[in-house]
Formats: sequence, C-alpha cells, structure tokens
Amino acid sequence: MSESFDLGEPPQPALSGAYRVLARKYRPQRFSELIGQDAMVTTLGNAIKRDRLAHAFLLTGVRGVGKTSTARLIAKALNCEKGPTIDPCNECEACVAIAEGRHMDVVEMDAASNTGVDDVREIIEAVRYSAVSARYKVYIIDEVHMLSKNAFNALLKTLEEPPPHVKFLFATTEVNKVPVTVLSRCQRFDLRRISAAALAKHFAAVVQAEGVAAEDEALALIASAAEGSVRDGLSILDQAIAHAALDGGGAVSARQVRDMLGLSDRGAIRKLFGTLLAGDSASALMALQEQRDLGVEPAAVLRGLLELTHRTTLAKVGAPIDATQSAEEREALESWASSLSFAMLHRIWQLLLKGHDEVSRAAHPGEAADMALLRIIHASQLPDPGELARKLEAGQMVTGQAPSVPSASGGPTATLLPVPRDFPALISMLEANGKPHMGQQLHDFTGLLRYAPPELDLAQVKPLPEDFVRDLTAALKSLTGMAWQVQLTEERAAPSLLDQDRQRENEARDAILADPAVMAAMRAFPDAELIDFERQEQRSVIA
Repeated sequence: MSESFDLGEPPQPALSGAYRVLARKYRPQRFSELIGQDAMVTTLGNAIKRDRLAHAFLLTGVRGVGKTSTARLIAKALNCEKGPTIDPCNECEACVAIAEGRHMDVVEMDAASNTGVDDVREIIEAVRYSAVSARYKVYIIDEVHMLSKNAFNALLKTLEEPPPHVKFLFATTEVNKVPVTVLSRCQRFDLRRISAAALAKHFAAVVQAEGVAAEDEALALIASAAEGSVRDGLSILDQAIAHAALDGGGAVSARQVRDMLGLSDRGAIRKLFGTLLAGDSASALMALQEQRDLGVEPAAVLRGLLELTHRTTLAKVGAPIDATQSAEEREALESWASSLSFAMLHRIWQLLLKGHDEVSRAAHPGEAADMALLRIIHASQLPDPGELARKLEAGQMVTGQAPSVPSASGGPTATLLPVPRDFPALISMLEANGKPHMGQQLHDFTGLLRYAPPELDLAQVKPLPEDFVRDLTAALKSLTGMAWQVQLTEERAAPSLLDQDRQRENEARDAILADPAVMAAMRAFPDAELIDFERQEQRSVIA
C-alpha cells in the first residue's frame, strides 16, 4: 500500500518555534558564564576598571573554547549603556543587538571568505567614521590567520594607530600563522582547553535545564570525546539526546553514548589490557576482534588502552582518584600499579602511541592493530633497557640460559637423569654432561620437527656427520636410560635454535633502538652504534 502526500504547497518554517542547537542556545552571555577562562576575565575586568583597554585583542585557542563568544562579550562590555563594564546588563539595546548579531557598529568578518586586500581596504576606509550609536566601533575578524600577506600589510598602519573610537578583536586557531608584526600590535589572550571535569559539570547543568535525564558516566564520556571544546561537547550531547529519544526511554546512557561514538566498553578494554600484560597473544587478538565485530574502530581501542595506561601510571604516582572510575576499575588500576614498574608503563605507552599512529595511517587498520598488540606482548618480555645497560656496564650476563642439569664432572652420571621437558632442555643436558659439541650441533644445525620422548624427529639445517644420529642416540640412552629413536630428515622445520636466538637478539636490539632515550642519544650522536658488549669481550679474549 503506497502513501500519498500533498505536495501542492511547501511547508513553511515556524520561525518562532525553530529549534536552536545547544551550542547556540547556551552560548555565554556574560563573562561569568565562560568556563575555565578566569585569568583572562580577571585581566579584562581590571583593564576596564582602570580604563586601560588595548586597541586590539588577539584571542587564540583550539576550536570551541569561546574565542568568538569572548569577542562578542568584549564588544558588549565596551558598548553597554551601563559600561564600559565587565558585567554587561544584556538588557539595553546595545547588548541585545550585539547578542543577536545585528548591531551596525559591531562588524563581524570571516577572514576565511574575505582574505584579500580589498576586504581590508573597506575596513580601513570605514574606521575613519565614528560609531553610529555605540561607544566604540568594533571589528571582529574570525580566523584572522586566513588573511593574505598583502591584506595583513595593508592593515598594519591602521592596526598600530587606529582612531580612539575603534577596537579590533581577532580570533584564530592557528596563531603561528599570524605575522609577528600583527602579534606585536595586539594584546594576546590564550584561551585554555576546558578540562573534562568542568565540561561534565557544565553538561550536567545543560541537561537539567533541558529536562533530560543523563547518566554521569555518559556525560563523562561526552566530555572526554569533546577534547576540551565546549562546542564539540554540546554538539555531541545534542546528538546523544536525539539518539536517546529515538532509542526509547529518553535518558542518555553510557551504553548509548559508546554505541554512538564507537567507543570501547571500559570493562572490555581492561580485559584486553590484562591479556596484553599476561602475554596471551591468542586471547588479545580475539578480544580485539570482538571489539571490531561490535563496530569499534581499532584506533578507538588503542586510544582506550592509552587512557588505561595513563590512568595506571597516575595511580602508581598516587594521583587523586577520578570520581568517574568504578570500583572494579580502581581495583584493577591499583593491582597493575603495584606490579608494573615505571619503565614498563613508559614502554607500553610508547608502543601504544606508535601503534595508534600506525593504525591511523594504515590501509588496513585492523591488521595494523593486530601487529601493534603482538609487538606489545613481545616487548613486555624483553629486559628493561636501563637495567640492561647497568648489567652490561657491571659485566654481568644478560642473556637468558636454559637451566642446567646436575651431573658428575667429566665422567658418566652417577644416576640416570630425568627426561628433559623440551628440546632446549635436552641440549642443555648434553652440554652439562660432557657432550657440549653434540649439544652445539643440535642447537646450530638442526630444526625441531617433533619432540615426544623417547622419539625425536629433526630436520637437518646444515650438514652433520654421518654417525651423528648413532652418537646422539647412544648419548641420550646413557644419560636417561631410555632407548631413544632419533629421525633426521631434510624436511622443512622450525628454524634452528641458533637462528631463533639471532632473531630474538635482533628484535631485542630493535626494541632498545626504539626506546625514546636511545633514539634521542642516536640523534645527538649520529655516528654512535649499539654494541653487544658480551660478544665484543668474547672476541677480545679470542684475539
């Protein structure tokens, strides 16, 4: 059954009842409503009280921290009928007109679309005339760094010596692109990012004013996603309220916010972090895949791990507890903080940071995330570079060795030895009981196919003596009392233990070279190289 629509007359918008997004509805109308900018407000208030107002202001900061809003507040403060005052009335004609953007003496210009010298020339011509109804003629130029070089040059003379009735208010997110000649002629205010706690508190007041229920954790998630921007946070909150209304219930929940933003559940991230620390590769990859199946981006997972590493480090230094943390999260953080060293936490942080960068740039983010997690698991088992350097300096051994098996010196064993638990242990048993050359041959020239005592299947990686199998069988029987069956083939097998040792050494070397302190040292001394002191000393002894 098809529906029919009357298209005879287009619908007319109800201007009086048109919805205003939260970012516009809750734009600050007083300096007291600015969040986190107390230092700037104090400076402006003192300047107004003492009549020491600059002729040009430059407001800089990241998006959404209130640069344009502050410029409009300054315009109201200067032109309020009760002013100049740091607390404009918001009731007089000047305040109302400026707030609505229709005051003829307060001119707002977007430098992104008015970049040329002709646009600036119009301002230069207009500043010669006095304000029509206001105390000051105010020019607000947003994203001023977008002006061309010629436009900046044309503005310099007027900016340095403007008429007394003119004030310039510049706003920019990229102050480094503003010429120094312009910066030196302005009084600069750096607007700070808003803390997540302050944003969450502000959003709580907004949802209360809107008559919407919201979980504290949901507001905390939105505040975190806003990254210090009030406007971004209010836009996300607007979307979350709409999402909650469509989802049924009308209340903004943490689960809905996570689904909307593609964020990982904190519990899932804690579980993944635990598997990384345990070195469980299979479980870590499975947990990451589960998050991808739920629609969470790999980069978001790594951001969650970065946040958890940061929280663990803060817990280790005894920072105040975050009120948004659950009891389970606090318990986990305290456990990790007590068991992990600062060096390990810093290493995990650097590896996660590198992994996040790779995932953000990779053609296949999922594969890059897999490799990043596996790299962390492997690196967690490596020695700390600082401890490694101290041991090397003290001449201590730093390479791991397989446990040796007790034996009588030089001669046959007094008692039979237990069967070695694995192939490396078998080699150690031979080396420790008068068969070092045979153990070295197994280590360097064979690859393991199967180790199931008393059966041993080997692949020949390099040439071995013809009687090697016979001698090995006899040696194993004399040590363990078992009749071993040794098979030597040329099938493809795992790399020899020698090749595996070299691979681990290369990976350990790469991990050391990837350490920030070592990288800084290498940049400072380009001709420096990483030397294996143990191998160097062995060469010296041989020489």
